[in-house]
Parts: sequence; structure tokens; C-alpha cells
Amino acid sequence: MTKSRGAAGRPRRRYAPRLPREQRRAQLLDAAFTVLSRVELHELSMEAVAAAAGVGKPVLYTVFKTRAELVEALLERERERGLEQVATTLPTDLIGADPVTAASATIEAFVGVALDNPTRWRLILATPGSAPDEYRAALRSSRTGIFDQAEALVRMGTALDSRWAAVDSALLTNSLLSIAEMLGTLAVSEPDAYPKERLEEFVRSIVGLLVGVPAAERQ
Repeated sequence: MTKSRGAAGRPRRRYAPRLPREQRRAQLLDAAFTVLSRVELHELSMEAVAAAAGVGKPVLYTVFKTRAELVEALLERERERGLEQVATTLPTDLIGADPVTAASATIEAFVGVALDNPTRWRLILATPGSAPDEYRAALRSSRTGIFDQAEALVRMGTALDSRWAAVDSALLTNSLLSIAEMLGTLAVSEPDAYPKERLEEFVRSIVGLLVGVPAAERQ
């Protein structure tokens, strides 16, 4: 029996190779992260994620039933990676160091990680109030986890300098998170206008003003 002309001319559907569930999950999260390097969180679509992963939407939906579930899993993963990034970047020799140097190193270490992976920090520091309703709970949880860790780092740095004793650590932490979010957004959306070197110089200048380092000594 011969096939119809239409069936013969129809391209065969490509199937994604089978993968263990955890491996497939990681692949899909990587794909979502790649898509989010180009678009804002509210623009993320399941179609774009499936295309980036090279799979059909049914494969994606077998792992993540909804877009919100996908985003929640991605936020959790990137938050954990972000905290590891902060921990490995933070100077380990703050105790006994010059107070100004210690405070500067602590602040620069935290803000600097946003420049190393701007997509990650733009994602996990996104303001819940500006996000779609389906993402807000996950974003609040992510931001709370980052805030708690960041405040601990801020307190560590400010405790080494008596001039910082009266500074509200929560407000300072919120300020630093806002700066980190802004830098991450600029690094992703306007890399030509805001190259990493320009953003790093801005951070050094701000830190220098905060801790009272003369401009000539900030290099």
C-alpha cells in the first residue's frame, strides 16, 4: 500500500532523546535560564523554553506542569548557586584586617557577584510587586533567603568598624540589594553602554564614599 502524497512529503517529527528525569529537569532549567538572559521574567514562555532545550512542549510539561512551577524551581536553584557564589567570593581574612579595608571588601564581594552573573542576580533579586501573580510567592521566598544571607555579611563587615555601629543593617542590606539588582539589569540589557569595567568602577567609588576612602586610594 502506497503512502499518500501528503504523508510522504510531511517532515518526520523529531523526538528528544530519553534522559533520566533529574537530567531532563536540569536541562530544562538551563534552557529557561538561557531564555531569561534575553527576556524579562514576565516574558518567559513554555514554548521558548522547550525550543531552547530542543524538546517538544509535552516533554517540558512532563517535568514542570506549569510556568509558575518551572520558575519556582529555577529561582530555588539560582538562589542556592547565588549564595554559594557569595560564600566563595567573600574574603576569608576579614578578622584583624583594617576596618576600612574589611568593610570595603565585604560590600564589594557581595555587589561584585551580580556583575559576574547578571542574569542570575537580575532573576533572584526581581521585585515581587512588579512580577506576574503566579511568580510572586517564589520571588518573595528567594529574596528573603538572599536578604538574610546578605544582612549577615553586612553585619560582619560593619562590626569591624565602630563608625558603622549606628547604621541600620537591614536598610543598608536593602540598599545593597537594590544596587546589585540595578547593576545586574544594566549589565544584561545594555552591555555596550554599561560594560563590567564601568560598573566595577562605580562600585569602588560608592564603597569609597561609604567608608571614607580618598578618591586617589580607590584604585
